Amino acid sequence: MTWDNVHVSDEDIADDNAYIYIDKELTRCSKRAIEMIGEQDIYHIFTPLMPNTSTRVILKKPKTTSSIRKIWLPKTVAYIMREWKSVQDELRGFLGEEYQDYNLVIALPNGRPCDERLIHKAFAELKERAGLPNVVFHSLRHSSTTYKLKLNHGDLKATQGDTGHAEIDMVTKVYAHILDEDRKVNALKFETAFYSNPDLRNVHPPEKKHRLQHWISMP
Repeated sequence: MTWDNVHVSDEDIADDNAYIYIDKELTRCSKRAIEMIGEQDIYHIFTPLMPNTSTRVILKKPKTTSSIRKIWLPKTVAYIMREWKSVQDELRGFLGEEYQDYNLVIALPNGRPCDERLIHKAFAELKERAGLPNVVFHSLRHSSTTYKLKLNHGDLKATQGDTGHAEIDMVTKVYAHILDEDRKVNALKFETAFYSNPDLRNVHPPEKKHRLQHWISMP
């Protein structure tokens, strides 16, 4: 993600219209894979620190069109993004010409792209320090989707717009247990709404012999 796709101005935040626009992804590819992707889908190929390496970090278009999406941000996250931008601006001013400015939101202190291996390493250290469960980094995506489905009461279409899944069925299949939990909540709501009358709650089916007598007495 680049800073031109981050919209967190005072006006955006005040209007609850702060958002980011996802239209790029950073990945490491082999030289052969880069040739297969093609120049039209690659925004930038970063010069490696080690010239003899067989792979390159590139900034390219996402794999699918559904991955290109707009994601609205809550105010707290918008202000965090602005704070991070200020930190980067200070580093840029301090390093001067040594700062390699690629306009990346997630970058190393010198501006270079942050490889996913570094992110995973930092995430592992954070888990250990905070005593968190040993989950993979991708679990954050699952947690986000789960909470959104909970908060919006199973609005699959709205959640799909944030996750970037190509098909809504993917959200349904992966997070079916969340939807089932909401259905259980609906059952409890029916209990409260329709069966809260004490007289109704104490109703029991007639005994078997009484039911038999009833059917015999029917014309």
